[in-house]
Amino acid sequence: MNKILIIDDEEKLRNLMARIISLEGFEVVQADNCNSGLKKAEQQDFDIILCDVKLPDGNGVELTVVLKEKHPATEIILLTAYGNIPDGVQAIKNGAFDYLVKGDDNNKIIPLIHKAIEKGRLTKRILNLESRVDAKYSFSAVIGESKKMQEAVNLAKKVASVDTTVLLTGETGTGKEVFANAIHQSSNRKDKSFVAINCSAFSHDLLESEMFGHKAGAFTGALKDKKGLFEEADKGTIFLDEIGEMPIDLQAKLLRVI
Repeated sequence: MNKILIIDDEEKLRNLMARIISLEGFEVVQADNCNSGLKKAEQQDFDIILCDVKLPDGNGVELTVVLKEKHPATEIILLTAYGNIPDGVQAIKNGAFDYLVKGDDNNKIIPLIHKAIEKGRLTKRILNLESRVDAKYSFSAVIGESKKMQEAVNLAKKVASVDTTVLLTGETGTGKEVFANAIHQSSNRKDKSFVAINCSAFSHDLLESEMFGHKAGAFTGALKDKKGLFEEADKGTIFLDEIGEMPIDLQAKLLRVI
C-alpha cells in the first residue's frame, strides 16, 4: 500500500484531505508542522508528501529542498491558500512535483497523486540501477587484499578526484580496466561517458579513425562524418587499453591530444 504524508497546520482541512485520500486505498499519516513532518519522514518511507506552503515553523517551498535531499524518490506536492507564480516556480526548482492552490485541488489531487506515484516508482528504479552500477564498477569490485593491492587502490582513489591523465601498468588480465572503471565511477565525471578501446585490436588507419574521427570523404569508404572516441568521451573518461601496442606515429598524435 502506498504511503502518503500530509503536512498542514489546518486540522480540519488536513483531516478532510486524509479522509478523501484514504478512501482511495492509500495509507495516510499526518503532521502539523515542518519538524513533525521531518521526523515522520525519517521514521517511515513515504511515496508522496502533501505539504502546505505556510507552516508555523517554516515554509513548504524551503522544506522541499531538505526532504528531496534526504528522500530523493519521494514526490512532494505543495499546497497553498494564496498561490503566486514566483513561489510556484521556486517550488518546482526545489524539486516539488507540483504546486496547487487550495480550493482548486479537489478534483485534481487524486489523479495528481497517481501521476506522482508513477514518477516516484521510475525514480526508485533509476536509483536502484545506479546503485548496482556503482557496486559493479566501484573500488569494491577490485578483488585482492594484499598490501600491494590495497596500496594500488588507495592511490587510485586519490587520483580519482583529480582531472588528470592516469597511467595504469600491469600484465594482461591484472585488472587495469577494472581500475579504470572504478576511477571513473569515483570521479566528478561519473555522470559522463566511460569509453574503452583496445589499441591492439585495430589496424593503424582504423585506430586513428576510431580515436579522432573523420570527415566524409577523408578516405575511401568514409561516407559520412564520424565522431572520434575522444569526442564521445568529452568531459568523461577514455580508457586506452594496450596503449603500448599503438603505432609510434599515432602515439605522437595522442601525445598532442593529451
